[in-house]
Amino acid sequence: MKLAKRIMAATLALTMTAGLFACGDNEDTSSDASSVAPGVDLNADQQAMVDAYADDSRLADVELENKTITWMAHYDINPTEGKVKSPAMQLFETKYGGTIEWHQTTWENRYTDLASAVLSNESPDFFPADDGDAFPRGAISPMFQPIDDIIDLDSELWAGSKELCDQFVFRDSHYVAAIEATPTYACVYNKTTIEANGFEDPAELYWAGEWDWDVFTDMCIEFTDSEQDMYALDGYWYTNALSETSGVPLIGLEDGVIVQNMSDPAIERVQERMYDLQLNGVVFPRATNNWDTRGDGANGEGLGSYLTLFIPIGLYALECPPESREPFGPTEEVMFVPMPKEPDSDITYASARVHGYLICAGAPNPEGVAAYLNCEQVTNQAEDLQQIETDTLKNEYEWTDEMIEMREELYRLAAEYPVFDFMYGVSDDLKKQMESVSQATMISGGNATTWGAARAEYESTIQYLVDEANESSGALEDVR
Repeated sequence: MKLAKRIMAATLALTMTAGLFACGDNEDTSSDASSVAPGVDLNADQQAMVDAYADDSRLADVELENKTITWMAHYDINPTEGKVKSPAMQLFETKYGGTIEWHQTTWENRYTDLASAVLSNESPDFFPADDGDAFPRGAISPMFQPIDDIIDLDSELWAGSKELCDQFVFRDSHYVAAIEATPTYACVYNKTTIEANGFEDPAELYWAGEWDWDVFTDMCIEFTDSEQDMYALDGYWYTNALSETSGVPLIGLEDGVIVQNMSDPAIERVQERMYDLQLNGVVFPRATNNWDTRGDGANGEGLGSYLTLFIPIGLYALECPPESREPFGPTEEVMFVPMPKEPDSDITYASARVHGYLICAGAPNPEGVAAYLNCEQVTNQAEDLQQIETDTLKNEYEWTDEMIEMREELYRLAAEYPVFDFMYGVSDDLKKQMESVSQATMISGGNATTWGAARAEYESTIQYLVDEANESSGALEDVR
């Protein structure tokens, strides 16, 4: 089988195309905003569909005193080159004459810039919650303010999101205006590679209820051949994606109190599976590649060249024009599934984050933000407007029906079986420690340890930092 794999790898590699960096919400748009090309407007029929919702009774008929709301992030919420305007933004313009002004920052400087703006009384209005690292740190600081007096979570419009918003309560206040839960990762693969290696298609296995850790492990070990530079796993996020198949976050939030779960048996079982994979050498050796993934960090590099089996990554990497995702391979070859489930479980857990927003402390126009967020809720709940998103994926980004169906399934899992991990959202000190913890059993430099050894090394420090955050914020006083 190894010889056959080597021949096949050499043959398939001849067909690879040059890779480009994938686009998505996580890219660092640190260039001059004035140089960014504008995005694509909805077509006339789509605009008419959206504009009809301006008469929705759930949207307040008010004249905004200030029609501009300010957005701080490392990316522009307004559509840029190749991206299509969202129905929510169209509705905000139609209903309220609203516009969104981008206060540009970078990924590295987001919180420094936000803190400076808040302290100098120059706060932007709102900030993304999607990256999963803003809460609860921004409530502890405080860089954000509770939304309870700004958003009516008991209204008909927000009733469907109320339970999700309740996941982000700190000291009895809601901080995240959650629109919906979204999947953090998809397990992306190339169908040609799967077929060439004699594996069953993971999507077919998933729909049959057979996509589990045992099958996943067998595929990873069988595929890997370091002599031919073939590694089953690559990317920056496989450790978190795999750990959260346990259904338990390493750092969680329970009744407004931060908790660490390193001793949870479910986490231990999955982490030992991860350690076994590492012992079998299935991970691309980033330590000898300047800590980059294959292709110097390009999303998807290795799939299109048939040298990588799986890359756990956000759907954003695929939700873009085809030329921007060439490293994954031709569209007809690209597919994805959820991360595998435990063999003895009926539940496939989904690493989840929230698509939502935080309102900055001292926001100058909270009324305008509320109007925009209400527009997001209306458009997110409208089935005909959701079809616009589907049409964009199919017509502009060339997605197949198979990809559309699996995307819907990932969103269903994120809504029903989410795992929200706050490891990067508490403090910089905890984040630094958790970066080591999260890859302890599967670090690609060859220094991986058992989960028991990782707990012995890190757990007391993690507990100290969790207690410190709870004590400094007064969270523990609320439950005593």
